[in-house]
Amino acid sequence: MHFISEELENYAASHSENEPELLAALNRETLQKILQPRMISGHFQGRVLSMLSKLVRPLHILEIGTYTGYATLCLAEGLQDNGTLDTIDHNEELYDFQKKYFEKSAYNNQIIQHLGNALDIIVTLDKKFDLVFIDADKPNYPNYWNIIVPLMNKGGIILSDNVLWSGKVLEPLKPNDLSTKALLEYNQMIKEDPRVETVLLPIRDGLTVSRVI
Repeated sequence: MHFISEELENYAASHSENEPELLAALNRETLQKILQPRMISGHFQGRVLSMLSKLVRPLHILEIGTYTGYATLCLAEGLQDNGTLDTIDHNEELYDFQKKYFEKSAYNNQIIQHLGNALDIIVTLDKKFDLVFIDADKPNYPNYWNIIVPLMNKGGIILSDNVLWSGKVLEPLKPNDLSTKALLEYNQMIKEDPRVETVLLPIRDGLTVSRVI
C-alpha cells in the first residue's frame, strides 16, 4: 500500500541514492521468480535501511526474516569491517537464492544465514546487537521484541517493518485477523516500553525506529 501517491514515492526514490547494480538484479529476479514479490524492501526502503545502518555503524546486526536477501544486503552496507550480520528465515526454498546474491556481494564473509525458527535460533547467538531488523511473521512480533531488547547494546536500534499493515491498523479489527491484532498490540507495547524511544515512520508499509536508552 502507498501511503503517499506512487508518483510522489517515485520522486523520493529518484532523488535518493541510486540502487546498487547487484540489488537491482536481485529485485528483478525476485519479481520474475519468487512468490509474493511485493514483500521485497525495494529501492527506496532499501536506501533508508542502508542509511540507518551507516549511521549506526553496527558491529553486530540481527535480521529476522530474510526473504530473498535484499534488506540483508542493504543493512550490511553499514557494518564495521569486522562486523557480522545474522539473518534468520524459515523458508528453506529461498536459502540458495539468498546465498547466490550474498556470495556476489562484498559482505559474503560477514553474513551468516540461519534456517529455522527465529525464537529458537536467537537464544543461541552469543552476541549483543547494535541493529536489529524485524520483518517476519506478524503474530510473533511481540515475542521477538521481548527476546531481542535484552540482547541490545545501549543506543542500539530496532527496526520493525510493516507496522501499518496496509492501513489495517486503522480499520475495525476482524475476529480472525491475527496479524493485525498482533501489530496493534505491538505498536502500543513498544510505544509504552520505557527501555526505548520510538518513532513510527510512514515509509512503505510503516517502519518503526526504536532506540535503546
